[in-house]
Amino acid sequence: MIFAVLISVSGCSSDSDTPKVPPLFVSSTPADGAEDVAVSSEVSVTYDEVITLAENHGITVNGQSATASAHLTKVIIEENLEKGKEYKVSVPSGTAINTSGVPSESGVEFSFTTEAAPQPLEISADLVVTNPSQEARNVYNFLKENYGTKIISGAVANVSWNTNEADWVYRHTGKYPAMNTFDYIHLNWSPANWIDYNDIEVVKNWWANNGIVSACWHWNVPPSEGVTDNNDFTATADETTFSAANALIEGTWENQILKADLEEMAGYLKLLSDENIPVVWRPLHEAAGNTYEYDNGTAWFWWGYDGAEAFRNLWIYMFDYFEQQGLNNLIWVWTTQTKDEAFYPGDEYVDIVGRDIYNIGSAENIASQFEEIQTTYPTKMVTLSENGNVADISAQWNSGALWSYFMPWYDYNRTVDPESAEFNETSHGHGNIDWWEDAFSHDAVITLDEMPDLK
Repeated sequence: MIFAVLISVSGCSSDSDTPKVPPLFVSSTPADGAEDVAVSSEVSVTYDEVITLAENHGITVNGQSATASAHLTKVIIEENLEKGKEYKVSVPSGTAINTSGVPSESGVEFSFTTEAAPQPLEISADLVVTNPSQEARNVYNFLKENYGTKIISGAVANVSWNTNEADWVYRHTGKYPAMNTFDYIHLNWSPANWIDYNDIEVVKNWWANNGIVSACWHWNVPPSEGVTDNNDFTATADETTFSAANALIEGTWENQILKADLEEMAGYLKLLSDENIPVVWRPLHEAAGNTYEYDNGTAWFWWGYDGAEAFRNLWIYMFDYFEQQGLNNLIWVWTTQTKDEAFYPGDEYVDIVGRDIYNIGSAENIASQFEEIQTTYPTKMVTLSENGNVADISAQWNSGALWSYFMPWYDYNRTVDPESAEFNETSHGHGNIDWWEDAFSHDAVITLDEMPDLK
């Protein structure tokens, strides 16, 4: 009995004397000295056994404390890489702890350089309108000077003629977006007691507070000849027989509508021009729809339904008409879809090229779209002219999507009534407040309080 106990004790003593070795460094990702590293790459250090991370690990990236986590044999360092930048990673001794509780004895340091940032572009120096107003020049030059280094934040009116979305963002973040987009969608109803584009007070106030004014136009037309009830009007191609091609032919019913609507629209824009308010003007948007994206794709708005040539002619007709009316306060934005170069009106009719993106969470996918557009239109600024449920702006920017500005679409129920309980909620159909907080925390994003006076 005593002999058995002695044997057992002897065994325990032998185990406790076995040396416990620390985890050993195996490799880093990227490797030390690596060049042209993709900004989507993982940054990590691998050891020879399963490890946990010391609570006060002291890992730094370019001298700044970094967030990290352990996963099996790896220490993964969370860093949003930017293009054209050198990184130096320091992982101190004691960072990794093995299952025996022994910390790493040696520190690890490695450096790498990310893929090159896009080369400076030769963006068009001048606006396409004849003799642009000084204020329009100021806004365009501001956009151009910041292009590639800063991104202007924007919001769009709830349906039409307000700053409700911008106010909602301010309610929950304490900051306003720098740009507000108004929609002339109710042209055929105005003036009325519920909408009157003659009352430009909301636009004047935004501009007076150094905000950038932009506008779009969901151009509603009768579903067929002879229909005069505005409530039946539509912009959707499959809900009307209105033809963009016929609209430019004298004597057609479409031509009569075209002329009347353009005259009315020019009058409303002239009210802004008279107050020296420049407008980032985005008409006839998303013309190609998904015509070239799917086998059975179609243009979803009437202005693109008759094809590229009819659309280009319509754009140029509007441009020339507004020129004749002396509207020199417009900065023209054309929206590209997929493989739709044939729809492009031409460099002499476009200042900025936009892309509308929804429901894409991959920043790398979005960045590739930006790069493709910029390559196709190398002399034009490229912007995220509409967006909803997309990757965070910080991730987009760090992946190379260097948009001029961004513009989440409105959530009708969330912001239609600023006095409602819904207005106090932070969720949103196109960009929750945490999405906005990410954007506003990024050094590249310009908010209203950071805007200069462009008057």
